[in-house]
Amino acid sequence: MEHKVICVLAMVLMLALSSLAQNQEEACAVMPRDRKNCGFPGVTAQQCKEKGCCFDDSIRGIPWCFQPLVIESQQEEECPF
Repeated sequence: MEHKVICVLAMVLMLALSSLAQNQEEACAVMPRDRKNCGFPGVTAQQCKEKGCCFDDSIRGIPWCFQPLVIESQQEEECPF
């Protein structure tokens, strides 16, 4: 019985992590011309991600560390009061 519970919990954890990764990919799908700089010259991918930003060094001459898109599900609802 315990083995089944552990397997189910592991599957739920994997699904949750893959969902987070997919949301991150969507949030980082910013057109190069629309990227807003989030780093500094020489920033590493790790430093960029620690700031909650996206990192893509595949295109020269544009920010490699940039702010992610705000996805509708991530926006906080405004208080009506």
